[in-house]
Amino acid sequence: MIHSVRFTAVLDTNVIYPVIIRDLLFWFAYYDLYTPKWSNHIFDEWIEVMLRKGVSTEEAKKRVNKANLAFPDAIVKNYEGLIEHLKLPDQKDRHVLAAAIKTNAHIIVSNNIKDFPEDVLENYGLKIKKADDFLTDIIDLNPKTAIKAFKEMVLNKKNPDLDEFEILDCLRRNGLNDTANYLHALL
Repeated sequence: MIHSVRFTAVLDTNVIYPVIIRDLLFWFAYYDLYTPKWSNHIFDEWIEVMLRKGVSTEEAKKRVNKANLAFPDAIVKNYEGLIEHLKLPDQKDRHVLAAAIKTNAHIIVSNNIKDFPEDVLENYGLKIKKADDFLTDIIDLNPKTAIKAFKEMVLNKKNPDLDEFEILDCLRRNGLNDTANYLHALL
């Protein structure tokens, strides 16, 4: 069930980098709809992606620090020893699985689901979901709170200042069609 802070999700880099996806994930976590987790490896990848996309080193570090300040219990520690013992199609993703195992997560949220085979995840009691599916599950189980979180996200959105429908369009452009449509229907 995705209805409380007891539900733990490891967020892969590819759902943290797009600003609009990260914002919605973080606002849902802020409203205690789930507990986010990540690792230094995940944030190192996030910094690499930001730098490749033209974000300054200073701004990249600022974003990482803000995330860690907002969710001080999100960082997974002491998972590194597990990495070398894990097998995945893309060996570079083993650190994500290791962090999920170490923190006893319920789910990994990643848009690269092919890199995390279900049979491997089942061995550790884990599931994988794309961000769109994860977010729609949260909305489905907690529609009133999810809408409150979304509206507060919109109110705090600056540079540029966007309204609810412009934010929904941004979500759609970033692959969150079902999430945007669900939120739209609830507004």
